[in-house]
Amino acid sequence: MIRAATPDDTHTIAELIRGLAAYERLAHEVSLDEAELRQHLFGERRYAEVILAEDAGEAAGFALFFHSFSTFLGKPGLYLEDLFVRPEHRGRGHGRAMLAHLARLAGERGCGRLEWSVLDWNEPSIQFYRSLGAQPMDEWTTFRLTGDALRALGASD
Repeated sequence: MIRAATPDDTHTIAELIRGLAAYERLAHEVSLDEAELRQHLFGERRYAEVILAEDAGEAAGFALFFHSFSTFLGKPGLYLEDLFVRPEHRGRGHGRAMLAHLARLAGERGCGRLEWSVLDWNEPSIQFYRSLGAQPMDEWTTFRLTGDALRALGASD
């Protein structure tokens, strides 16, 4: 079953995020605060949304997403920030069900696309996404500003 997360799911979402970070070998980068996470997901100004995949009443996985915008299409899009299924629940269709749910949601909201990034070493996920018809955007390189570089640029005007 796929359902929208509620504020009561905040701790579970945080656990799933930590599980994803461990899988991606990035656990050392997780510094989230659950109260802030709750505010950002369910407060007055919501920055992202979460859906949960449940299996026998247990959270099997999650997808965190938000709206983007395509200037070329002149339409909104959905950007999937994270998709994760707990190892013990993999192979049961939860990942596909969450992506299908997001594809339907994108259609209902008039979005022109659903997109996401995947680590280049994550071959099982890459093959899974290709099996759904997703195409890699090999000609694009992601850039990121964080920490001191972000603050320095923000202070430079």
